[in-house]
Amino acid sequence: MKIKALSFIALTATLADGKAYGMSKAIASGRQSTLVRLTLEDGTEGFGEAWGMPAVNAAYEPFLANYLVGTDVFAIEHAFGHILARHYHFGLQNQMMTAISGIDIAAKDAIGKVLGLPVSQLIGGRRLDKVPIYASGGYLTATPEADFAPQIERMAEARYPAVKIKIGVSPDSDEARAGKAREILGPDVELLVDINTNYTLDTARASIERLEAYNVGWVEEPLAPTDVAGLARLNQLTSVPIATGEALYTVFDFKRLTDAGAADVLQPDLTLCGGFWQGRKIAELAHANHVRLSPHVWGGAIGLAAALHYIAALPVYPHSDNIPAPVLLEYDLGENPLRADLLKEPLLPVDGFVRVPDGPGLGVEIDFDAMERYAAG
Repeated sequence: MKIKALSFIALTATLADGKAYGMSKAIASGRQSTLVRLTLEDGTEGFGEAWGMPAVNAAYEPFLANYLVGTDVFAIEHAFGHILARHYHFGLQNQMMTAISGIDIAAKDAIGKVLGLPVSQLIGGRRLDKVPIYASGGYLTATPEADFAPQIERMAEARYPAVKIKIGVSPDSDEARAGKAREILGPDVELLVDINTNYTLDTARASIERLEAYNVGWVEEPLAPTDVAGLARLNQLTSVPIATGEALYTVFDFKRLTDAGAADVLQPDLTLCGGFWQGRKIAELAHANHVRLSPHVWGGAIGLAAALHYIAALPVYPHSDNIPAPVLLEYDLGENPLRADLLKEPLLPVDGFVRVPDGPGLGVEIDFDAMERYAAG
């Protein structure tokens, strides 16, 4: 079954005035993504999502289509390997890889539709019908003192079993935000924190020492993604688990982490790291090194659907009947029309879980009116 056509659709959603939110390094006034549409010779369409600036992804479209149109969709991973090997001077940490990520997700969606199987069945077998989440919120805003507590109160009211908040402004601010979150959430909710790489080793250590009193489940991206040695040293110096990986590309980047003992939780983003193609390799790496996995999700509805299928197919090993720390899906609570409006049936959490779609492929249906509404340009 050969690929007939490939197209990238730029999607942009601008937030209303006063609604911007984000992290320690920046506050976002909108959300954007690239929807990948892959068409097979029999007319079957698969959809994927590529991270990053849509205009840059679009610039790679004719280059990649030249290699992939006419390729057997079942052999697409060999085509990706050929592209990377032939154009090794391009490197791997770039938006060609994010474009490949979206194409791979679209290809697996199309294959599933051809075979009448969910993607989770194609990539390891579906072990779960619903996936546990952590609610990703507690964002930094232009008025953080006024906005933080109401965000946490809404998460407490929704009874999410695990919650992640943004920190990383300073150790003083980190302690205040973690303390307020713990006060509102109570002792039983798992509290995760995200620095978004804003610290050096000394500042990260100072912050984590203060956070230990609040029973933090993990500290995410305490250091720059390139500081593997610093992450390894920090991981030796603290008992709080270190999570990182959302800015890493391919299994080769993640192998540097595991070789150095630099992380307890690997966080590949399927829309960036190489789609299911590389995501499965990263999962095997985590498995071989006995570290946890929790994919990063901060994009649109297709990336969320892909992460659901990815987690649903992961093996339970080394656990058996009792799973002390299940793989969690990141569910972003920020205002995001590209997640909330793009599907005819949005993927919503219920009682701390999101159901894995049952239909073939990713099992989701694009709302094409919404797609056109958010199509940029």
